[in-house]
Amino acid sequence: MSFPDIRPRRLRRTPAIRRLVEETRLSPAELILPLFLKDGITEPKPISSLPGVVQHSRESLLKAAHDAVSAGVGGLMLFGVPDNADKDETGSAGLDPDGILNVGVRDLRSEFGDATVIMSDLCLDEFTSHGHCGVLAADGSVDNDATLEIYGRMAVAQAEAGAHMVGPSGMMDGQIGVVRRALDAAGHQDVSILAYSAKYAGAFYGPFREAVESTLQGDRRQYQQDPPNLREALREVDLDVAEGADIVMVKPALPYLDVIAAIRERVTVPVAAYQVSGEYSMVEAAAANGWIDRERTILETLTSIKRAGAQITLTYWATEVAELIG
Repeated sequence: MSFPDIRPRRLRRTPAIRRLVEETRLSPAELILPLFLKDGITEPKPISSLPGVVQHSRESLLKAAHDAVSAGVGGLMLFGVPDNADKDETGSAGLDPDGILNVGVRDLRSEFGDATVIMSDLCLDEFTSHGHCGVLAADGSVDNDATLEIYGRMAVAQAEAGAHMVGPSGMMDGQIGVVRRALDAAGHQDVSILAYSAKYAGAFYGPFREAVESTLQGDRRQYQQDPPNLREALREVDLDVAEGADIVMVKPALPYLDVIAAIRERVTVPVAAYQVSGEYSMVEAAAANGWIDRERTILETLTSIKRAGAQITLTYWATEVAELIG
């Protein structure tokens, strides 16, 4: 080689050297564990398309939460799965203080206080008989403004149950501003908003719909973002930050690393990403068939999400990874 003898491989020679010069390091505190709480069960119920993930009973929810918190996981995102008989056209079970989601939030806050960050999904899709994220207009489309009024009340119910942070995920226009005003008016100025700012109407949600027993009729392309669009995501983020979002999120994660990077460059609030069910299940299926190294693949996917610019990642592997890297 010509002088000077430049050899970048010197910094890759041993595991210790590679650790020393790592540019991106995962931290347990940056991981959020999504959890599903199912009404009316006494034992955890496996989700076939999400190997290793379950619908929790109230008792098993607390055990899983303790495992996560003990491992150093930064927070818990709770989804409620009501009995089908409790679903209706307007998702009223999501407003009920004794509904499964609010009961679960209350259980977690009572158990952990401020020792972890308790987050609640703020959307109607789990609670509506039609499976959409809002109430329907006469023509069958989702009525944006009628849905916003319910979101405001739902946010207050979750805050009163004990949520530190609410996660409006329905992609309704103006949802962050409505939720912020409702929380403030009810005296919950300290409750934060994790905004699902760029939530794409993609193909990676199938296992999640089994997890929440979705009754979706049709699709959500009228209100979730179109996968080819990046500039639209930046516009959504600008609006959410202006309306009071404390954190903005991209969902899914791996197919949208470019979106994460662009948003990170644009905003000064924290950026999160949701490694969704389809991403998880593809890795688990390939690993089960012996096609990939499961552990290395999990770490590589999460590292790529952080490298793209996500400070926070929601992942079903949160506890396992926290124990691995902790």
